[in-house]
Amino acid sequence: MKIITEEQLAGHNNATYRGATEGFLGSAAFALPASFILNRRWAYYRSLPLSLKALGVVIIVAPCVSIQAERRGLEFDREVNWTGAGRMELDRVASEADARWSGLSVKDKVADWATRHKYGIICGSWALSLAVAGAIISRDKYQSMPQKVVQARVWAQGLTIGVLLVAGALTHSQREQALAARKAPVDHSWQTLLDEQEKERQLQKEAQLDVLPSPTGAPSS
Repeated sequence: MKIITEEQLAGHNNATYRGATEGFLGSAAFALPASFILNRRWAYYRSLPLSLKALGVVIIVAPCVSIQAERRGLEFDREVNWTGAGRMELDRVASEADARWSGLSVKDKVADWATRHKYGIICGSWALSLAVAGAIISRDKYQSMPQKVVQARVWAQGLTIGVLLVAGALTHSQREQALAARKAPVDHSWQTLLDEQEKERQLQKEAQLDVLPSPTGAPSS
C-alpha cells in the first residue's frame, strides 16, 4: 500500500479546488446571463420569487462544480500518484483505447460516442426541444400561457420519443458487442502487469548497480 505524503495530499486538494473554481466560473458564466435574459424577456420568469430564480442557478452551478472538481482530482491522481508498473499498465490501456478509436470510421465514432453519452443526449435533447418549441409557440398571440406550456411540452415529448428510439437501437448494438466480448479471449492483463513489475525491478537493480562505486584493485605485496 502506497503512503501518501503531505505534498501529494496538498497537491490533490489544490487540483480539486482548481477544478471547483473552473466549474463555478464556467457554469456561472452561463447561468447568470441566462437568468438575466429570461428576467428581461419573459414576464412569467419575472413573476417568480427570487428564491426560485436562485434555485435555478444553483441547479446548474452545483453539478458543474462537483463534476469538474472530481475530474481535476482524478487527473492529478493519474499524473502523480500512479507510478511504476501501475502507471505503465494505465498507459498501455490508454494507448490501446486510442488505437481502437483511431481505427474506427466516422460513423462508428459517432455511434460509440452516442452510446457512452446516451443519457446526456436524451436529457439535452429534451431540454433543447422544449426551449425551441417554447420559443416558437410563445409567438402565438391567440393562445394563453397554459396552452403554450402544454403545446411546448407535447412537442418536446414527441422529439424525445424519437431520441429514445435511437437510444434503444444504440443499446441493442451495445448488447451485441457485449455478447461478442464474452466470446473473446479471457483478459490476461494481470500477466502484463506482473511482467511490467518485473521490468521495473530490473531497472531499479540496474540503477543501483550504476550508483555503486567501482571496485579498486587489490594492493600489490
